[in-house]
Amino acid sequence: METVEVTGVSMKRSLSTDENDDLTQADEAKRRKVSECNLAKDQETLDNDCALSNEIVTRQSETPTAGEGRNNVEVQIEEEEEEEDGFLEEEEEEEDGEVESFADMMKHGLSEVDVGITKFVSSHQGFSGILKERYSDFVVHEIGKDGRISHLDNLSVPVDDEDPSEDVFTVLTEEDKLRLEELQLFKNKETSVTIEVVEDTKEKRTIIHQAVKSLFPGLETKTEDREGKKYIVAYHAAGKKALANPRKHSWPRSRGSYCHFVLYKENKDTMDAINVLSKFLRVKPNIFSYMGTKDKRAITVQEIAVLKITAQRLAHLNKCLMNFKLGNFSYQKNPLKLGELQGNHFTVVLRNITGTDHQVQQAMNSLKEIGFINYYGMQRFGTTAVPTYQVGRAILQNCWDEVVDLILKPRPGAEKGYLVKCREEWAKTKDPDAALKKLPVKRCVEGQLLRGLSKYGLKNIVSAFGIIPRNNRLMYIHSYQSYVWNNMVSKRIEEYGLKPVPGDLVLKGATATHIEEADVNSYSIHDVVMPLPGFDVIYPKHKISEAYKEMLTADCLNIDNMRHKIRDYSLSGAYRKIIIRPQNVSWEVVSYDDPRIPLFNTDLDNLEGKPPPVFATEGKYRALKMDFSLPPSTYATMAIREVLKMDTSIKNQTQLNTTWLR
Repeated sequence: METVEVTGVSMKRSLSTDENDDLTQADEAKRRKVSECNLAKDQETLDNDCALSNEIVTRQSETPTAGEGRNNVEVQIEEEEEEEDGFLEEEEEEEDGEVESFADMMKHGLSEVDVGITKFVSSHQGFSGILKERYSDFVVHEIGKDGRISHLDNLSVPVDDEDPSEDVFTVLTEEDKLRLEELQLFKNKETSVTIEVVEDTKEKRTIIHQAVKSLFPGLETKTEDREGKKYIVAYHAAGKKALANPRKHSWPRSRGSYCHFVLYKENKDTMDAINVLSKFLRVKPNIFSYMGTKDKRAITVQEIAVLKITAQRLAHLNKCLMNFKLGNFSYQKNPLKLGELQGNHFTVVLRNITGTDHQVQQAMNSLKEIGFINYYGMQRFGTTAVPTYQVGRAILQNCWDEVVDLILKPRPGAEKGYLVKCREEWAKTKDPDAALKKLPVKRCVEGQLLRGLSKYGLKNIVSAFGIIPRNNRLMYIHSYQSYVWNNMVSKRIEEYGLKPVPGDLVLKGATATHIEEADVNSYSIHDVVMPLPGFDVIYPKHKISEAYKEMLTADCLNIDNMRHKIRDYSLSGAYRKIIIRPQNVSWEVVSYDDPRIPLFNTDLDNLEGKPPPVFATEGKYRALKMDFSLPPSTYATMAIREVLKMDTSIKNQTQLNTTWLR
């Protein structure tokens, strides 16, 4: 096995396609509407929840992450919950100046060489192909802790005598729902909402009581008789905490407290999906749990659990939401926990490949038998001209002015217009309030930091930065660890190749130990691990140990003291295998004429009874369809990179296909 080095020269290979961009975009727009109902046709019949869907699903990266909590740190850090903002109005198009193409803007982005991704393990000749030409070309199925691959194959709701009738979803008028929502969220000064019972019967009153309590957690109801008419009065039972904690007495004791379901979603990441679901259900995002987060630009299928929300209510969302489908409902005693999954199964289509059948066979056999370098993928480092690892490095150096500058300064490349204006205002005035006014939504990292600076001032940046949710803050320093690891594993493979050597590290249980000379033949390259820098790891006993020290010293960091005066930013470190061999690897090369057609059926296609695609015998284009399973925290794009032998960064892919991102 030999290694191949990537030089600083771009590895893109020219690729021609006759695809009509307008047709492709129109087709993608159609695929977004993952719903049983045609929203345009049925709009009048959908309830108020459904009417909100178009506004809510556009709130993507601006929505807060789910379930952020406070943490004890030596320097006080305050995390504030964002106030509710109104729904975003549509972004105005840029009116002045020439608009750069997306590919031109992405010339300023990162390439793989920039983040230490420089080596390959296989010797086959690479070839071109387009990754994620359509988001539906990249499908991820979660592998649960029991080893089963999650599939959406059942939309039925478990029969439960405790569930209210379907009438609870239609008995309230849209005006009633609006008033109740404002009461629930403390958006007005009213202490109660009164609903007149028209066509009064005991059954009708019961359904209204059930509707209010099930659709608006935190509200209680009572019946009052006024001037001979019956009214249902809704009021708060337990203050603001009631919204986050569903009523205990309303849930049957015999039923598990958590409703588990399979979530199928298109072109939306897990956090965005949770926020959309919580908005529709009128609950806090932190009552949801999951085993892992999934990226946006893909079709993903994963298990979710939610506390004391019925399958009936969840299934009702299928009539309202685009991009989502919920099914495979069951009630369980326990929530899901991050990290419980065994991995993910990927189905990937690489379109318009140039490799011969022999080249493809060599590449896929190598992936199956040897594997790929377990690099952290490009997603780890951001998409703008300012990499996230630079922010992480500044945090570890305690250079807080630089942290602010890196996050807020203007930069070339692809960004939303309002962010560009916000950055320009900050550069000109250094006034956080003035810069905030340029942001229509404040939940992005830039908005959260500016709010912190407005509250605490430029002389207390640590507290200002602490307003950003903890997971987002830690993302920066984890990005720096990943940057170091990528560079070090490239040096390790350059120096010693694809065989274990004395001084390498292997894991025995959870403990890392050095390989001794006498034991070298007992291990393979698939056993070798490398450390992410931290205070609780050991380093190899060969040249790479010195390389770690040199790299951190050049960044003004002490490898022997990775503790930070703010506990959150102290790095304990971890170990990561340097070579991963995928499981369940299979592939086929297919020919096709229409670049717009999907090349395999999704779970939703199968539920709807769609026939599998029919391939051309001698098509205009060729595609490689590949299936494989990976353990958690590994990047499918790095496996694909090994097959193609080309740069998988957005910077490179947009030069192959300018419709890569819409």
